[in-house]
Amino acid sequence: MKPRSGMLHTLKFWAILAAGSVIHGCSSGVAAPQEGLPVIDACFVSEAGSIPIKLEVASTAEQRSKGLMGRTSMAPDAGMLFKYRKPRDADHGFWMYKTLIPLDIAYLNGEGVIGSIRHMVPCASASGAGCPSYPAGVPFINAVEMNAGFFREHRIQTGDHLYLGAENCPTR
Repeated sequence: MKPRSGMLHTLKFWAILAAGSVIHGCSSGVAAPQEGLPVIDACFVSEAGSIPIKLEVASTAEQRSKGLMGRTSMAPDAGMLFKYRKPRDADHGFWMYKTLIPLDIAYLNGEGVIGSIRHMVPCASASGAGCPSYPAGVPFINAVEMNAGFFREHRIQTGDHLYLGAENCPTR
């Protein structure tokens, strides 16, 4: 059966509209990764030993808010350090709005001791309101996001330490 020209025109219209919506949704829903953050050498120290890492440092409200949004990948030994001037309460948390890669987050006290570790999954919601929050569960002043599975793979757990600066990291 051959479609009538009016019906064919309607089908073309809806196909173009649907394609445009997909393209618009893809381009407007993804944030561009932030650039120009300072990068420092650091290490996590656990019973398994010292694990060297490189951390981008987000220390302003704007940098922390953007975080790792828009990234499609991250090096295995790379992460982001979120530094605060004042301690945060246990109910303060992070979310994964516009974040494309699964992450693990360690919440740290002022001495660099890990108080909790949470696994976070990307959120596909078009608005932040549709994304879950991952509260620390403990007071903290810094947080470190790494690729999902990093802490488990390196046997890093609560009570272990983060040391900033390669000179502060014990050698293996």
